[in-house]
Amino acid sequence: MERRSLFKILMGSAIALKCFNPGKAEASTWSYQGATGTDFWGDIAPEFQTCSSGQAQSPINIEGSGFTLNVGSLDLNYQDTPLVIVNNGHTVRVDYQPGSTLTLDGEVYELLQFHFHQPSEHLISGKGSAMEAHFVHRNQTTGDLVVLAVLMTEGEMNRSLEFIWQQILSADSPAAQISDLTINALQLLPENSRQYYRYQGSLTTPPCSEIVTWLVLKQPVSVSKSQLTKFFGAIGNNARPVQALNRRTLSQFD
Repeated sequence: MERRSLFKILMGSAIALKCFNPGKAEASTWSYQGATGTDFWGDIAPEFQTCSSGQAQSPINIEGSGFTLNVGSLDLNYQDTPLVIVNNGHTVRVDYQPGSTLTLDGEVYELLQFHFHQPSEHLISGKGSAMEAHFVHRNQTTGDLVVLAVLMTEGEMNRSLEFIWQQILSADSPAAQISDLTINALQLLPENSRQYYRYQGSLTTPPCSEIVTWLVLKQPVSVSKSQLTKFFGAIGNNARPVQALNRRTLSQFD
């Protein structure tokens, strides 16, 4: 293996582990507003420079009208997991135990966790949604990530989400809660998880590493006003604004 390829694998794995370590909820110097907000992430620390200098940053505005219809190879194999909730001040996160996977184009990625952003980070033809869920997967060999994004529109109560919301921790509560309850991430996905927009991008939080394949599902799920209010009370707005397209290829998969 070439040295450059090996370095990419090692760095990708290290970044992914740092950002998505399931039991770790570190305080950080970045935020979403003010002097440490999204406009200044690239200046906060040397390892965050990609946030301002990167060429494939996320999230983006997805203009659906110009997409070509293709067929993507996507398979989800999610198992039940004990409900482990982390409120790290930036989001509410549910950590997943090993054994659940997403397979994309023959490559297997393990589900590490899922978390939420309010309002949505991705836009569809310039229109945002009330909230967005990100299901984060990592390839154990390369360290590359696949994030499955689910848009959430205001409407009826989301019963699967309410199961989690009842356990939400406040900002001054312990970092993690492990209960005797179990959950399956499939319960939070829309009926149609075969239609999605795909593009190469980055983490939407520092260090904004450009190691992510994004799959943004076309069909949203609903979330009630009271559920949105509860999340806002615990976290507030935590969405990075859309980024310039720069160099990337967008595809619509069906």
